[in-house]
Amino acid sequence: MFRKILVANRGEIAMRIIRACRELNIATAAIYSEADSTGIYVKKADEAYLVGPGPVQGFLDGQQIVDLASRIGADAIHPGYGFLSENAQFAHLCHASGITFIGPSPQVIHLMGSKIKARELAQQVGVPIVPGTDGPVSGFDEALVFCRKAGYPVMIKASAGGGGRGLRVVRSDEELRSNMDTASREALASFGDGSLFIEQYIERPHHIEFQILADRHGNLIHLGERDCSIQRRHQKLIEIAPSLILTPRLRAEMGDAAIAIARAVDYDNAGTVEFVLDQDGRYYFIEMNPRIQVEHTVTEQITAVDIVRSQISIAAGQPLEIKQEDVTLQGHAIQCRINAEDPRNNFRPTTGTVTAYLSPGGIGVRIDGAVYKDYTVPPYYDGLLAKLTVRGRTWDETVSRMHRSLEEYVLRGVKTTIPFLEKIMEEPDFQAGRFDTSYLDTHPELFTYDDHIEPEDLVVAISAAIAAYEGL
Repeated sequence: MFRKILVANRGEIAMRIIRACRELNIATAAIYSEADSTGIYVKKADEAYLVGPGPVQGFLDGQQIVDLASRIGADAIHPGYGFLSENAQFAHLCHASGITFIGPSPQVIHLMGSKIKARELAQQVGVPIVPGTDGPVSGFDEALVFCRKAGYPVMIKASAGGGGRGLRVVRSDEELRSNMDTASREALASFGDGSLFIEQYIERPHHIEFQILADRHGNLIHLGERDCSIQRRHQKLIEIAPSLILTPRLRAEMGDAAIAIARAVDYDNAGTVEFVLDQDGRYYFIEMNPRIQVEHTVTEQITAVDIVRSQISIAAGQPLEIKQEDVTLQGHAIQCRINAEDPRNNFRPTTGTVTAYLSPGGIGVRIDGAVYKDYTVPPYYDGLLAKLTVRGRTWDETVSRMHRSLEEYVLRGVKTTIPFLEKIMEEPDFQAGRFDTSYLDTHPELFTYDDHIEPEDLVVAISAAIAAYEGL
């Protein structure tokens, strides 16, 4: 097992990795920017090192991180998600320096990092894919030929990356023209690759993903599925496990498809194979994420498998401790992303200082977070403050437990998604399991909710207004 792991990330996922290392008696080293110097993860790690320049660049400078790991005697690096987690060059730098990259090989990351190459692989192993262009499109004219032949609506997709960036649904020639350049520029800025391809758009699908684990001894299993259909701007907001609509037969078939894709690339470590499931029960492969996912907590809650601990053990060369027949899905779990965003203002990111903080608790309630009273939400990073995950024996119990937990959650001083998520838990269609990727668009009433302004919040707001007035 490793002696010391450098955590090449920040926030809640850094805390998650540090906790797993602590249980394995592995020393940890954190990296941070000046904007993150007071982060909880910085204090919880055994060592912490300032990287830069600026609030973001240090987390993206692979050579600096690898050099630091070598200097401090770290024998492994865990990239978390985002930043360099899907950067094949960074994984190669680690290996070339004799440092273990806790994730798949650089070759696999390179292959699966391209949605176009991943689609080709899925076809080769007989897994259905959404009809689309054979490769990247060179420009508007080539895209137009496909769209007129296939018919609208279609989706413009970035070949690289994820997180909803570089994605556009278009329903006409005019929308295609106006969105292609925008999507390409967004993909280039986010992933360094502006190439695009076009797929037919599946109306109102479920977004289903399978968690896989693979070791270096030929063992490969899946841990069931997650339904990530409730999204805003193609970014996940609520995740549940298991899916409420998959039959045992379909679960087995899609699980086998996920394993077939992973085995075809000799995959090892944790990963996620993502599908869309249409209204007629047909599934299509869309991509594979060669890293830990934000939503891994719901899978852990229903399987009792520690996925991050498994990542570390696999990277250390140990075989999986469980076989496919050992995996059982117990009960239900829901994860809500507590984001510093204003849902009523098109989910605009918000910043500020947390004036009060009290997380919920009780049976079946889990918090993965890095926020506290007096924490200042910086403007430089993703707005995820915490992940609230609950588990129950039945779906109804799980929904009511999540609703109670959201009611109990106190996070003041900055607008968050908490009251919006609470509204969703009260909505009849969600409670009945009637939702797909169109859920937020078809339920505009969800955006009418009480902000739960407390008296002390009013005092802070009035004081700020008085100070601003007196400064005029």
